[in-house]
Amino acid sequence: MSYVFLLILLFPVKIIRKLFRKDSGKNLVIQTAKIGDFINATPLLAYLQKSDVLISRSVNALAKHDDTIEEIFFIEQHKRSLWRKLRFACLIMNRYDNVYLLQPNSVNLFFAAACNAKNKQFLSTYTRRWYHGIFYDTADGIVDHGKKTLSVTNYLQLADRSLSWQDSPKHATRPLFRPTSWPEILDKPDVIRIGISISAGNKAKTVPPAIWKRIVDHLAPLPCVFYVFGAPNEQPWMDDITRIYGEIPNFVNLIGKISLEELPWAISKMDCYIASDSGNIYIADAVDVPVVMLFGPCCHYEQRPLGNVLLVGQDENISSYVFETRYYFSQPKEELFHVSDDDLNNISTFLISVKNNNRSLKA
Repeated sequence: MSYVFLLILLFPVKIIRKLFRKDSGKNLVIQTAKIGDFINATPLLAYLQKSDVLISRSVNALAKHDDTIEEIFFIEQHKRSLWRKLRFACLIMNRYDNVYLLQPNSVNLFFAAACNAKNKQFLSTYTRRWYHGIFYDTADGIVDHGKKTLSVTNYLQLADRSLSWQDSPKHATRPLFRPTSWPEILDKPDVIRIGISISAGNKAKTVPPAIWKRIVDHLAPLPCVFYVFGAPNEQPWMDDITRIYGEIPNFVNLIGKISLEELPWAISKMDCYIASDSGNIYIADAVDVPVVMLFGPCCHYEQRPLGNVLLVGQDENISSYVFETRYYFSQPKEELFHVSDDDLNNISTFLISVKNNNRSLKA
């Protein structure tokens, strides 16, 4: 509600400065969520060709290697104080012709509404508050997003209502950033290289050790090597698996050893990626790696990998959404992420198909 008063306070300045606004041809895309959501915004960035972005600092390692992005602003830097908010609002007020708002929380709505752009397109979601109306009144167009509408399509439709997710591919970095060196183990031959994320940013989406053990045991007849990717703070989840089941011979622990900047290249070395609804699974999808998504409580109708993907889970467990994320659930995680015998067989079949396809491409 405080941002409503800020906009009212800024309104006289906005009106006066609008008299002096000149066309710039510049775009501003506002998406301040984390890795997966940033990846899902890249089709819009690619369609627009060149844009400035207001993003979270947590995705800077990807954004700085994106040739669709010109200037980067970090939301953390500009919402620290009243003075910083007003200063940034004045900075962007007359700077853009087009503003695309993908993450419509109160602070982002305020910054988007402060702009005098001639074309402002806002996403409206199921979490919209009544007092957000003053911000939406400044928009030139609104795309309504529901719990079962694909987020990538709705993001693209901010630019053109006729677009869908098939019209513009995702990317993690553009072009794909290639580090000068990487662990040799990533190039291990004659195996099925499977990347996995054993935890997620939202710990409620973390797949329990028992499910990983069940998957690994079922895939034992195949020549699989599991590469565990993650930030340093995810090591305790790996420790849990080791404490319960001991050292698993075909696990390669890369937690804390691959930076986010290097991660798309490292994941591109995989034959397949298995994870819950986490940032890494969207990076894998963006670099054309086949994906097994253990969706658990997350709504795959709203957001999911869009390439070669196998979805594993039960729709009756869906209760968490992109703009209404849950952090606690009544069911145990073993039930939320239950993997049936049929699921395990489907995963095996999927991996064999991936392996055979890779062989045919190399032939």
